[in-house]
Amino acid sequence: MRFLFAVFSFLALLSCQSKMGKTSVKAETEFSTSQVAQESSGNTAALANSASSSEQEKKAEEPETSFVLTEENAIPFFFDYEKTLKEQHVRFETSLGSFSVRLFDDVPYHRANLIYLAKKRYFDGTQFHRVVKDFIIQGGNTDNRKIAQKRADIGRYLLPPDTDKNHKHHRGVISMPSSDRDNPHKLASPYEFFIVVTKPGSYHLDGNYTAFGEVIEGMEVVDSINNVAVDQGDWPMQNVYILTAEAY
Repeated sequence: MRFLFAVFSFLALLSCQSKMGKTSVKAETEFSTSQVAQESSGNTAALANSASSSEQEKKAEEPETSFVLTEENAIPFFFDYEKTLKEQHVRFETSLGSFSVRLFDDVPYHRANLIYLAKKRYFDGTQFHRVVKDFIIQGGNTDNRKIAQKRADIGRYLLPPDTDKNHKHHRGVISMPSSDRDNPHKLASPYEFFIVVTKPGSYHLDGNYTAFGEVIEGMEVVDSINNVAVDQGDWPMQNVYILTAEAY
């Protein structure tokens, strides 16, 4: 009897171990499957992040196409640009002090052009390169290569004269010179301007050049610039810089 009981106990023990073994293997298999699924998910996410990063790097490497003004697109551009403007004035800070000009509403292309160039920071670092005693001061140019590069980046264009608004070249009026190029129609050089200092004005300029604004503050600074010593080519012996030009 005892012998039979021992045999049954032994068989029961073997059956229990067999079941435990199967349960243990099954649990390990489930863990391994879960681990593989997690690793697979992680790899997929890593590949997605890598692709996204690659696309961002590609976009960053692509050069931005900048708008350049030409003789073909300048007038249409300024026609639309002028409609968006709220600014009516430009303040010039120079190495001899500051002065402000008010721009005339009825000379839209020249007004828009000056404000556009001021916002593009074109005038910063340019000079009053021509000073004619008791006549004018002329600014917006320089022999600095950086300024030449600014012009190239903004564009090569001219502005048509707008002389039928009956604005006279009184003292303090800001006007635009003609281009030095072959220019029978007296198209204006957009990067330069001159201010009349003659009392009461230089009326022989009327009809030939476009008056598009007037000095409303700092005329004494304009006179100071007009009084600097110049060489035989009317270039100041000591450079007079436009430090900043702010539209407001």
